[in-house]
Amino acid sequence: MPKVQYDSHQLDDLVLQMMETELGGEQVYRAALACAVNPDLKKEWEEYLQETLTHQNVVRSLCDALGLDPEQQSHTRQVVRHIGESLVKAMELARQGGNPQAAQLVACECVVHAETKDHANWELLGKVAQAATGDVGQALQAAHQAVEKDEDHHLYHTKGWCRELAIEALGMPAVLPPPEEVKNVESAIGASRAEQQRESML
Repeated sequence: MPKVQYDSHQLDDLVLQMMETELGGEQVYRAALACAVNPDLKKEWEEYLQETLTHQNVVRSLCDALGLDPEQQSHTRQVVRHIGESLVKAMELARQGGNPQAAQLVACECVVHAETKDHANWELLGKVAQAATGDVGQALQAAHQAVEKDEDHHLYHTKGWCRELAIEALGMPAVLPPPEEVKNVESAIGASRAEQQRESML
């Protein structure tokens, strides 16, 4: 089977977007922690913040391997930064509303938005890693393996928190910490199974 070709310029752009996503992710988590009320959720986000700082270093190393300046700007990177800043502003606005529980839910939604982009970035990088060869291929594979599990955890667990906090806000019985957390899911299939089992955990 012939090796799949990929656009190296587009890969560079993806990595620059990834750098901005991880930098913005740090600010998103700092803002989210200021909104966190539930102690289990706060602990979770504190861990995610530390992992995000580690991911920044992974992407910087990847930039070095690709001969990229991690500070280099691009139009798509500016868009990523704008979205990240907008999420932080949304959380600040929610805190001004004077309802801590509502602000916490908004923060959860903002983290899900940020982590959806972050997860997609790393998933795409994994696709290129399968196609790339030589030193570049090894660098991509090493970066992907170092971060992929963290990204699955961040996205699926926070989606669970978001769902259960919204259910609680509606005055219905919620599973807190969410099933995704209790069952420590690490994949989309695992997250789906955990959600299906929530009724038995009430």
